Amino acid sequence: MYQPLSNEYAPFYEGYIKLAVAGNQPILKRLKSQLNGIDDFLADIPEKKYDFAYAEGKWTVKEVISHLIDTERVMTYRAMRIARNDQTELPSFDQDLIVANTSIDKYTYSDLVDELVMLRQANLFFFKSLSEEDMKKKGTASGNTVSAGALLFIIYGHIEHHFNVMKELYLKK
Repeated sequence: MYQPLSNEYAPFYEGYIKLAVAGNQPILKRLKSQLNGIDDFLADIPEKKYDFAYAEGKWTVKEVISHLIDTERVMTYRAMRIARNDQTELPSFDQDLIVANTSIDKYTYSDLVDELVMLRQANLFFFKSLSEEDMKKKGTASGNTVSAGALLFIIYGHIEHHFNVMKELYLKK
């Protein structure tokens, strides 16, 4: 069962990787299982919290979901390029700039949730196509070495991280 080695991702992603390897299921099963949890977790957030930010300058719940969508897109794109042996260095992306330039008020909460769920469903088809050899292929993104497989673990851990933050800081009040 594939698990990324520490030389397959930047130290910044260590926390996400740890969240993804905490269970003992293969990453594809975890990603699929997480898909069901995404819909369930987000469905339980009360409407009064959709535009809530826990502190000045922090993202709202809707902005967090938009960030999850954008990040999953970017990470999957990186995994596809790397798995297909494209050695072009992939640029970083400024998450704060992207969120700031998303017209979040034009999105309904349910549209954001649906988009995240459908994006994961579509991405699962790509993820299933990867062999263990594909997962170990490495490229460069944001100036750091990363494997296609590590990106799958990062995708899983990224959502877990943000859901933990939402539970702790957005939904307790």
